[in-house]
Amino acid sequence: MSLSDSFAIPDAAASDSDEIYSLPSTTTESFDSDEEDYDAQKEWEQSLEQLQLLLTMIIVPFVGKYLGRKFAYWSWARYMEWAHDVEIRWTNKKAFKAAGAIEAAATL
Repeated sequence: MSLSDSFAIPDAAASDSDEIYSLPSTTTESFDSDEEDYDAQKEWEQSLEQLQLLLTMIIVPFVGKYLGRKFAYWSWARYMEWAHDVEIRWTNKKAFKAAGAIEAAATL
C-alpha cells in the first residue's frame, strides 16, 4: 500500500446514491404535523393555565371561606356550651348553609 492509496477518495457517485436512497423521505405533511403538534401542545398548556387560575383564584378561596365560617360557628357553639352552659341549635340548617355560601361568595 502506497502513500497515495491511503489518501484516495472512494467512488463518490456509488456511495452518494446509496446514502440518498437510505435517507427517510420528508414531505411537507410531516412539517405540517409538527406545527399542528406544537399548536395542540400550546393550546393544552393554555387550558391547564386557565384551570389553574380558576382553581387558585375562585374555587380555593370560596371553599376556604365557606369551611372557615362553618368551623367558626361550630367552635363558637362548642365554646358557648362549655363556658356559659348555653345550648346552641340551628333551627333551619338548609337556610344556615345557604347563608354561609352567600356570605362566602359575597366578598370574592
